[in-house]
Amino acid sequence: MIQFKNLHKRFGKLAVLDGLDLSIKKGGIFAILGPNGSGKTTLIKCLLGMVIPQKGDIFYNDKSVLKKWSYRNELNYLPQIANFPPNLSVQELIEMVKNLRPKESNEQELIDLFGLNDSLQKKLGNLSGGTKQKVNIVLTFMFDSNLIILDEPTNGLDPIALIHLKELIKKEKEKGKTILITTHIMSFVNEVADEIVFLLDGKIYFKGAIDELKKQTNNDDLEHAIANLISKQYA
Repeated sequence: MIQFKNLHKRFGKLAVLDGLDLSIKKGGIFAILGPNGSGKTTLIKCLLGMVIPQKGDIFYNDKSVLKKWSYRNELNYLPQIANFPPNLSVQELIEMVKNLRPKESNEQELIDLFGLNDSLQKKLGNLSGGTKQKVNIVLTFMFDSNLIILDEPTNGLDPIALIHLKELIKKEKEKGKTILITTHIMSFVNEVADEIVFLLDGKIYFKGAIDELKKQTNNDDLEHAIANLISKQYA
């Protein structure tokens, strides 16, 4: 479904992606992991068209999408920071986003799920961080798309909202969707991910199932398995 071929991206003298090759099949939940500065955010932004690599290509459903835009109608994106216009109400923001996308939406189902009905007329600037993240999730999942990209989706969520998010992600997976997740919360990865893609210094050092990584590092705990992988590369 998605292919990154020989991707290079530098910011000044810093090589953030260094000849990266990666294929992600259709259907399933893929956690893109790595320490700060590993290149995972840049990789996602290249797929979103927010960053243009100096070299290489990106394919979506066997078609090159580099410097193109129409494929973005087939993906949903949850940014790490819910940075909304503070003077708009939640309802106004939802209506604005609906007007921008030529798709049917199911926002009311999600509003009910995350208990946002009492917040619809509140200004976004007056909401708590956790409530903003719930709004962020509604905006991401209210359109039906084949590819869903979630950047640190658990930020600020209370335990009940986190349970609903996990259920929502698994429900989308059952529909055959492809879901990419970046996160530092290994317990979340351990619970929802089918495969891990581990980046370090702009290159991929592991791609496969969680059990494969645990076996490779001889460690039953995912956090320690990841730490073991990092220490081996810098040894």
